Amino acid sequence: MGGEPVPHPCAPRSVAAAAVATVAAASLAFPPVPAAADPGGRPVSELLRELQVMYERTETASDAYNTTAAKLKRQRARADKAGRALTSVRSALAESRREAGRLARQQYRRGDIGLPPLVQVLLTRDARDAADSLRLLTRAAGRQATTVHRLVAGERRQRQLTAAARKALAGQQRLADRKEKQRATARSRLQRVERTLASLSGAELTRLRGLESAQQTGTQRTLMSAHGMEKSATVRRKPSRPGAQAVRFALRQLGKPYRFGADGPTAYDCSGLTSTAWKQAGRSIPRTSQAQWKTLRRVPMNRLRPGDLVVYYKSASHVALYAGRGKVVHAPRPGARVKVSPVGAIPSVRGAVRPDAGARPLPHYRLPKLLR
Repeated sequence: MGGEPVPHPCAPRSVAAAAVATVAAASLAFPPVPAAADPGGRPVSELLRELQVMYERTETASDAYNTTAAKLKRQRARADKAGRALTSVRSALAESRREAGRLARQQYRRGDIGLPPLVQVLLTRDARDAADSLRLLTRAAGRQATTVHRLVAGERRQRQLTAAARKALAGQQRLADRKEKQRATARSRLQRVERTLASLSGAELTRLRGLESAQQTGTQRTLMSAHGMEKSATVRRKPSRPGAQAVRFALRQLGKPYRFGADGPTAYDCSGLTSTAWKQAGRSIPRTSQAQWKTLRRVPMNRLRPGDLVVYYKSASHVALYAGRGKVVHAPRPGARVKVSPVGAIPSVRGAVRPDAGARPLPHYRLPKLLR
């Protein structure tokens, strides 16, 4: 996500708020694990499902914000380019006007205003002088015609560039306004999650953690089995050289906080981490998780190799970097930090993509110590 970092609005200040880091967004399709009801009679499993929906919607709002931020960055570049071109044309136009003024003054000093060049030659008594005058007049006429042409073309180009610059600036302002609205939407959803968690008792938070853990364990097992990932995790497919570099970079970011719109170096959101990791590996990939899912080559889950990206939710609004042995490194959600998790920690898996499709795997590769 290319967006610019913004102050994190939900830094945990209490035990309840800190639980944001522990409540994972488990799959909505996963069968609910029976849990005791809270004191108000509301099943904790229902609360967890509600939190999962809120997390996904927050991720979607964050992705929309980052998409607009990337568009705004490109639009600003276009506006700057139009402004520079306009400045250049205005400078050339001013020079053409000065040249036209010099020609007009020369004509005035010669006193031949109003006399066509041929008449001026005919009035010359000496034939040799007449021939010289004709050559000079022809050359002067050519310079005048060129100057006039440049002047007319320059004024036309100035009008075009002025209109283009105004349009670029207007587009920039519309994108900036949209970005602010999307930032407000994401913040509002983050605050709703925080309020929900802050309203829970310690016992409820404990039950939520237990339910989350049970769902993650079951979903990881189901995911690995359904996609044949148990075998692929044992095989330990080797990454390409850039893939290995992306994994090493991502692992060096462990412990850094999640912040929507951030792409380092002190904080990341989910696609900020994956896009920056691959940028550090020398590959440019789209900034948002949805664009990564849309544009990068798909790869079966049982063919995952370190460096591939695992995309979550139907909306493709969360992404993680596959690190090997059935684990991913990702920036999970607001209030959490970059961490290594089972690939099924967010079980609503959409699929996987490969940023370096076609790149050969390394002949030899040793998993980072953290993953062995």
